[in-house]
Amino acid sequence: MRLLTSLKSAVLKRVMPAGGLDLTKLDKVPNRLAWPLLRDGVDPTPRVTAYRAKDPVQRLTSLMGLEIWLITGYEEGREVLGNVNHSTDIRPYMGASGDVEKGDIGGLGFTDPPEHTRQRKLLTPEFTMRRLERLKPGIADIIAQQLDETEATAAAHPDGVVDLAQTFAFPIPFQVICDLLGLPAEQREKFRTLASARFDVTEGGVGSIGAIGGSREFLLAETARQRHDPGPGLIGQIVREHGDEINDFDLGGLADGAFTGGLETSASMLALGTVVLLQNRELWKSLAEDPDSVDDIVEELLRQLAVVQVAFPRFAKEDVVVGGKRIKKGSVMLVHLPAASRDPRSTPGEALCPMRESSNHLAFGHGLHRCVGAELARMELRTAYPALARRFPDMQLAVDPSELEYHAKSIVFGIEALPVKLR
Repeated sequence: MRLLTSLKSAVLKRVMPAGGLDLTKLDKVPNRLAWPLLRDGVDPTPRVTAYRAKDPVQRLTSLMGLEIWLITGYEEGREVLGNVNHSTDIRPYMGASGDVEKGDIGGLGFTDPPEHTRQRKLLTPEFTMRRLERLKPGIADIIAQQLDETEATAAAHPDGVVDLAQTFAFPIPFQVICDLLGLPAEQREKFRTLASARFDVTEGGVGSIGAIGGSREFLLAETARQRHDPGPGLIGQIVREHGDEINDFDLGGLADGAFTGGLETSASMLALGTVVLLQNRELWKSLAEDPDSVDDIVEELLRQLAVVQVAFPRFAKEDVVVGGKRIKKGSVMLVHLPAASRDPRSTPGEALCPMRESSNHLAFGHGLHRCVGAELARMELRTAYPALARRFPDMQLAVDPSELEYHAKSIVFGIEALPVKLR
């Protein structure tokens, strides 16, 4: 989800000679492009909601001759994301610099049909409910283990305060994604060190490009290893079933996409969802006592938080009209998923309101690039939230909500720390 960094480097390379740009020396992403990533607590900023109210399709800015449009409406967002004639393939804008071959960019998110179709067909069977069922017992065990660790950590602290982001929200999806990929135990700690700084664009491309390259290099090496010794997870299964139908680079890209889409997003949802729930005690109580309420509460949290802030950029392959606005061929369309998911014209709106209509959201995207791991994410959330509420029914934030520190400019919205008191 390195969208803004990739977009910026693409624009620069479009007007600069191949090989003439050092990504590590890029300056900051300009505020006129990055401001939609800011939030007011967990909510979209008033500026974003004002944009949507005035016109859900607006020209955001022009960056080195490339027009960039911001889409904040639900129906308009679905229209853009569902249009198969738009492209997410950023490679034509990258010149001949070799970034694709180095693994700085690629994977399903930046691939168009027919290559996207071919690769997704290899990946989709691993995320069917039948295949995912095998992960359920392991997910429950991981959650129980992290609940024990959370309690032990709190007991060792003089004030009984524990950072739930570190003991619960991050470790659960990290271990689940390692199990999914079939990573051996001895490799997981190394992999863990690569699982941060991938989404922060505050300083431009410096941190994210390095982190992306490091994790992709690790997964490419792991893919090559499992080519000869297939593991029990997704990588090994694809190798066993498809062999030479997919090369190591493409398989590594699929694994990296599963890692990217399944770790930071789920960790953010677990932490931020808990922030919301602890300020809505009736929902917290319902999770602990009413199993029938869990699905609707999870869907509403997904809608409210929509932690992936903007979808993969869509490049208009021809002139197109969206929401009555003519968007020229070659323009970029950015769909703001939190704003679209709260559009009062098509969803329950800004208020927290668990109901079946809450499933009317774009938290997982829409169309060809809808998150393939959506059901795995739901499985984690539906298991983790109730377990946490049952174990610690009296848990409270250890600081005033206004003191919580959130990621400043991040494609995947999250929180720096979540201090809580368990009792």
